[in-house]
Amino acid sequence: MDLSYASDWLNLAFRWMHIIFGAAWIGASFYFNWLNNSLRPPETPELEEKGVDSTLWAVHGGHFYKVSKFAVAPEALPKTLHWFKWEAYLTWLSGIGLLMIVYWFQSSAFMVDTSVADVAPWVPVAVGAGGLVVGWLVYHGLSSSPLARAPVPFALVTFALLTAVAFGFSQVMSPRAAYIHVGALLGTCMAWNVFFVIIPNQRAMVEAMSVREEPDAAAGYAAAQRSLHNNYMTLPVLFIMVSNHFPMTYGHSFNWAILAALSAIGAGVRHYFNLKGRGQNKVYILPVAAAAMVALAFVTSPTFSASDDDAVGPVSFAEVRLIINQRCLPCHSATPTHELYKEAPAGAMVDTPEQIIARLAKINSMAVQSRTMPLGNLTGMTDEERKKLGRWIQDGAPLDGAGPTPVASP
Repeated sequence: MDLSYASDWLNLAFRWMHIIFGAAWIGASFYFNWLNNSLRPPETPELEEKGVDSTLWAVHGGHFYKVSKFAVAPEALPKTLHWFKWEAYLTWLSGIGLLMIVYWFQSSAFMVDTSVADVAPWVPVAVGAGGLVVGWLVYHGLSSSPLARAPVPFALVTFALLTAVAFGFSQVMSPRAAYIHVGALLGTCMAWNVFFVIIPNQRAMVEAMSVREEPDAAAGYAAAQRSLHNNYMTLPVLFIMVSNHFPMTYGHSFNWAILAALSAIGAGVRHYFNLKGRGQNKVYILPVAAAAMVALAFVTSPTFSASDDDAVGPVSFAEVRLIINQRCLPCHSATPTHELYKEAPAGAMVDTPEQIIARLAKINSMAVQSRTMPLGNLTGMTDEERKKLGRWIQDGAPLDGAGPTPVASP
């Protein structure tokens, strides 16, 4: 079997698994955080089981449900106790597998960008992998320190550190890879919270009860705290998962700052729903988040204008087609010549003038404004060529009698 073909199927398999397991994990996380925020003291405490701290009634799918939460634990363990852990473990394992297949094993194409840093392919891989481990150790240390008992200072410190990580990654790897590795770091912290803190603490409480000892309430508190951290990290991670579709974010010269801003907005939205579940309807949070998104869009809007450079005069389609043939067609063609692709990525082809015009907005966004294409600048598109493309598009993309494809010089 062709190696490239096998890689595509591995990519599909791991990506599909990652989405399935991630949906299960995120669904459970959202539900239990909503549940914790929505529980209230029982209306008839004398009728509740001993130790019940709060209850919740719900209706779903034609059935009524009652959920009770104990202050620490029930007097005796039930025969069946459901654990929630494999969703987290399998999401992380499938995510790391996907990271390896797409980025680490193809680092020269997907992680190295010579316009960012001219480094050997192993360098961004080492930085990315090392960042996951070091990032977890720093976060775990802070979460286990007295600082974690002060939510606002803790949030500010960890947010500042995450922003620093985003900046650091953006200096040694391609913009897309930098974003994905920040997401991988957050996902690692979330999954390892489950593996190293939440599940062990819950297991210790269960084991204490099995020998008729009082469970350690502090262990339950620490597990709940990490679960809440995971809840706030969820929306930033979800944005990063879809960020590859939005080059105006990762392709911006201040991509790390945009990522930090969008992460803060996502965490803010999550905070609104957490507060609302507790009965605190802070209605201003969502409008502020929406205004921040609009402001971010304006602040980061493209400022490139080829007409600002007097050296760039009117550009003919013949010049544009030559640039596209040299820099874009190796991948985006019905018959790609680049070794990475057997078919055009995402089905995007620019073989004909009609195809070029049909994809004009994408060409402008990704090759001129954000400069995220060609991927890792593998085909060596120059700034002068980008300016010519921009000027041609600004002038209305005239075809001026498109004829035979000019022959690219070797």
